[in-house]
Amino acid sequence: QVQLVESGGGLVQAGGSLRLSCAASGRIWSINAMGWYRQAPGKQRELVAIITSAESTNYADSVKGRFTISRDNAKNTVYLQMNNLKPEDTAVYYCNADRLRERITSAGMDYWGKGTLVTVSS
Repeated sequence: QVQLVESGGGLVQAGGSLRLSCAASGRIWSINAMGWYRQAPGKQRELVAIITSAESTNYADSVKGRFTISRDNAKNTVYLQMNNLKPEDTAVYYCNADRLRERITSAGMDYWGKGTLVTVSS
């Protein structure tokens, strides 16, 4: 059974840094893209950053220049380096695997992690 497990969240002061990791485990043939989303209290979940298998990236405007997404395809792991954190970055951060195929003949499915809390104090 495929699982995504996030780690690296925590409490940090404004201006600080955190590095999130997300490892996908189980039977995995391929993953199209991996990404990070976040959901702040009372708000909808939003895309933070995404990286394709070819390592093409896309970022939300609010994090451009501060966050960097990277991926280790051999380990089925995605990272999010977050620098110059702001209180408005406070949220639960979720990892997503887009169109993950367990076998070469499988249809791709989306998987989500359970989330890791990032709290930025002012």
